[in-house]
Amino acid sequence: MVRLSGPNAPAIASTISGPLPPPRYAALRTFTDVEGGAIDHGLVLYFPAPHSYTGEDVVEFHGHGGPAVVERLLRSIVVLGARPAEPGEFTQRAYLNGRIDLSQAEAVAALIDAESEAAAAAALRSLEGAFGRAVDELAGQIADLRAEIEAGLDFPDEEDVPMLAGDERCARIGALRTAVDEVRRKAQAGVQVGRTGDLAIVGAPNMGKSSLLNAL
Repeated sequence: MVRLSGPNAPAIASTISGPLPPPRYAALRTFTDVEGGAIDHGLVLYFPAPHSYTGEDVVEFHGHGGPAVVERLLRSIVVLGARPAEPGEFTQRAYLNGRIDLSQAEAVAALIDAESEAAAAAALRSLEGAFGRAVDELAGQIADLRAEIEAGLDFPDEEDVPMLAGDERCARIGALRTAVDEVRRKAQAGVQVGRTGDLAIVGAPNMGKSSLLNAL
């Protein structure tokens, strides 16, 4: 699959494959080079901005995947004004355009690098926004509590601005600290899940090191 992103993506794609299909519908097209020579037959999908992964106009070419075919397709696209993306650039554009938050952007890299099912599952949960939503909710609660405390201090004599009682204030602060600690604990657990290390099996000769390794 070859993906184009940016304001010129539809025009470049139309030159390669002809008229684009309706948004998010796959259409069978012949991919051609700038001279009109056929490159491949495959599917074309169009995702107009802002409803795409990057938040920009995006077009995808799904071909047969042979190295020579893909290389020729890429050359034709570059001749028409595109350039190769930098590593992680599509995710960077999605972040800059507000399609994902920073925790989700990091989760993309973690999902790609995951070496175990547990690490992949943890990264996928973050990619779906679970971690970001938890942080945003806590930030909102902290901001609300701060506003109530400051209002009580600034307008102590106003009847419609009640001052939080000390016990209630301490209870809410304590609950927020507990919630923040829980989020931090889960974040650290997620980091540990994604880590891998080297394990050495050490012992004297003929003590069963190979048997242990084979059993593992």
